[in-house]
Amino acid sequence: MKHLVTCMFLSLSAVLSFGAGLACAAEEGRAQSIIRNGEQASVRGSEQFFTGSVRIDPLYMADNDMRSSGGSVTFEPGARSHWHIHPVGQALIVTAGVGLTQEWGKPVQEIRPGDVVICPVGVKHWHGAAPNSSMTHISICEEKEPGKVVEWLEKVTDEQYNAR
Repeated sequence: MKHLVTCMFLSLSAVLSFGAGLACAAEEGRAQSIIRNGEQASVRGSEQFFTGSVRIDPLYMADNDMRSSGGSVTFEPGARSHWHIHPVGQALIVTAGVGLTQEWGKPVQEIRPGDVVICPVGVKHWHGAAPNSSMTHISICEEKEPGKVVEWLEKVTDEQYNAR
């Protein structure tokens, strides 16, 4: 019981502290913003960075207060990113379909809805859809410097993609 009370106290303290932080933010003239579904145009993934048909739906962009950005990326069957690295890492949250991902020098792995892939700083990798399924993931990246979230490298060959 003592442990439960301590946990409840800590939780309440965290909520009150968070609320105080919000009050400070409001006093400084900052407020929440809502980006409405459909307000941002989808873009086709460039052949310079992707193989196959890829659609990118921006979710939010980095601004002065947040250095992270997020997007929903849909890969049609067989589509994939090129090899790349992130200067501050990346988190992928698979939301639909079946996908594949691989770190340089390691085996290809299957990913499914609900899986979260953490791509550490500087780790060369790729991700995309399985051969017979589309795959959608939410990508969250943080900028190391303004506009710099990824360093694109060479294409993933068909041999690399099919090596399972």
